[in-house]
Order: sequence, then structure tokens, then C-alpha cells
Amino acid sequence: MSRMFVVRYETGAEAAEENQRLVRQVFAQLNEERPDGLRYATFRLADGVSFVHVGIVEGETNPLTESAAFEEFQKGIGERLVAPLDRSDATLVGSYRLLAD
Repeated sequence: MSRMFVVRYETGAEAAEENQRLVRQVFAQLNEERPDGLRYATFRLADGVSFVHVGIVEGETNPLTESAAFEEFQKGIGERLVAPLDRSDATLVGSYRLLAD
């Protein structure tokens, strides 16, 4: 069974580049280790300070919890945000090639 999640948040202007750097480190580790059971993307919105993470976890365990880079990303997230993040489970309504292999 798949679980989909969406996380949206806004960083301070001075923290946006650092946030992006940490996100890229997460993806570098994921691309190197290629864990099964995860589809994941992060977007930086046009305002330059808002980020949206979209993920699908297949199975009981979220591979992100095993990622040292993701742990590092999470460590200082509260200091980078200007407001609490919004995390929600989601249901896919439609997709055109976005989630294709």
C-alpha cells in the first residue's frame, strides 16, 4: 500500500539558499543509495522562499528516515522557517508523466 504526503513551508529569505543546499544533499544521497519504496520530489516556488515536498512511500518504512542527509536537513529546519510547516497525507487524483519511471 502506498502513502502519499505533501509538505509545504516558507523559509526566511536568509535561509532559503541553505535550505536548498540541504535538500540537494538529501537527493544526492538518495540518488547514490537508490532506496526502494520511495518516490520523492522537492520544488522551490517562484517566491524563492517557499518549498513543497511531495513523496510516495511504498511499504511500512519510509526510506527517508534512514538517510543521514535527511536527518541533517531536519536538524535545523525550525530555525530556517518563518512559520510552522504544513504536512498532509494526500491522495493522487491525476498525474501526467510526473510519477513515471
